[in-house]
Order: sequence, then C-alpha cells, then structure tokens
Amino acid sequence: MTTIAKLIAVNIDCAEPKTLAEFYATVLGFEVQHSQDEYSAIGDGTTTFYFQRVPERAPAPWPGPGKQFHIDVRVPDVAKAVEEYLALGATKPDFQPGGDHWTVIADPEGHLIDVCPEG
Repeated sequence: MTTIAKLIAVNIDCAEPKTLAEFYATVLGFEVQHSQDEYSAIGDGTTTFYFQRVPERAPAPWPGPGKQFHIDVRVPDVAKAVEEYLALGATKPDFQPGGDHWTVIADPEGHLIDVCPEG
C-alpha cells in the first residue's frame, strides 16, 4: 500500500515574490503570511502558496510544450473575475482553448490560470 500524502503547500518560482504573493492573496482571498524580496507566502490556514525568488526564470510560451503546470480557480462570474484579475496585473493570452467554458489568464509573471465557472 502506498503512503498517502497530504498536500500542504505549492512553491512557485518567480522573479518578484512579494508582488506575486500580493496578486494571489487578492485573487484567492488568502492572507499574506510572510513577505520578503527572496521568499513570500500566502495561506488560508489549510493550504499555503510559497513564492521563491528565481531572478532568471522566464515564462514558458503559451501555447507550447514548455508549460509545466497551471492553476484552476472557480468563480461565480468568469468575465467579471477576468476583468478584475487583469486590473491586478494579469494578462489574457490570445490562445483560449476553453471556448466559452473557461478563460486562460497569466499571472503577472506568466504562470497560467484557468478561470472556470461554478457548477
């Protein structure tokens, strides 16, 4: 039998940990738990996102095979949420594989997020 692990955190490499932590804290409704130039963290008491400074990190082209992961979020109104996230510094790539079902955005450093409707 395989030991079952409990997910406690996700670590994201980025050039500006404080900036990315603030972006995700706002989007996810998490609190900023730690904020420094080299390392920042946000969480909700159960799950934590860590942001570690890697100055030479470059976003993978989208679409393309270099994408290593993306995050899915569920919102009540996709169009409104995308508009708000763009105002926070996200961008919206031209390639949108979800059609009318979900919208792909990129956080301020190019990590992809699928903004999905409830239900």
